[in-house]
Amino acid sequence: MIIRKGTKEDMQAVLDLIIELAVFEKEPDAVVVTKDDLIRDGFSSNPLFHTFVAENNGEVVGVALYYYRYSTWKGKTIHLEDLVVKESQRGTGAGFALYSEIIKQGKKDKVRRIEWNVLDWNENAIKFYEKSGANILKDWYVVQMDEMGIENFTNLNT
Repeated sequence: MIIRKGTKEDMQAVLDLIIELAVFEKEPDAVVVTKDDLIRDGFSSNPLFHTFVAENNGEVVGVALYYYRYSTWKGKTIHLEDLVVKESQRGTGAGFALYSEIIKQGKKDKVRRIEWNVLDWNENAIKFYEKSGANILKDWYVVQMDEMGIENFTNLNT
């Protein structure tokens, strides 16, 4: 197994993994991003995200997609948006290898925090993260405004 930076050529495989994750998270119709979006947004002169991929026998079997954020309390941080391994490849060490690569990237970049979200019902992931030394914050809620919310807010407040 090889862990390496993702390339434009990997983006179809990355999209397939994103779709597989959406199915796992019981949101099979939620993915609207396209391969072209991923290529444009990840490989422009100012990329919005970066990836590491796990490759096994020439096939991309996992991805860790991350980007940089800025915390008013901590400074530069990494947000791990998704870490996905093909269902058939789980238990091979690909997930741990990708997770380790993100932690190493954070250390290399001297960030003061790496953060991500985990669904409250994903017991295996929660146990893995706790065992690795990560803190699960139970006193914070994730807040989002989707496209419809943005549209409605804009219409009401302009």
